[in-house]
Amino acid sequence: MSINNINNDSPKTAVDNQKLSQQQQALNNGNAQQASAQKNATAVARQDSVSLTSSAQQLSQVQKKGAEAPVNQEKVDRLKKAIQSGEYQINPESLAQKISALESEIFGTKA
Repeated sequence: MSINNINNDSPKTAVDNQKLSQQQQALNNGNAQQASAQKNATAVARQDSVSLTSSAQQLSQVQKKGAEAPVNQEKVDRLKKAIQSGEYQINPESLAQKISALESEIFGTKA
């Protein structure tokens, strides 16, 4: 008795076809469950939201305005050169008055 060519030319039995269809259904069900889980995860992710406080919104507006503000590059370069060479002189009284005025303006107090 030779066992080399078992079931080579014979058609599949009904039991083999049933097992094959059950395996395919199980595979399809697993894929459907994965797709459903992905849809649910996406739905949950879409529910996330961010809200900014009014302070954060004001800060964002100030940053945008600061980025758009014109810069006198010639003056900046002149000041850099003077600082690097040691020629720039600071007047401490004038600086103190300007700091005090700025604080008054920001905090609404009089110096």
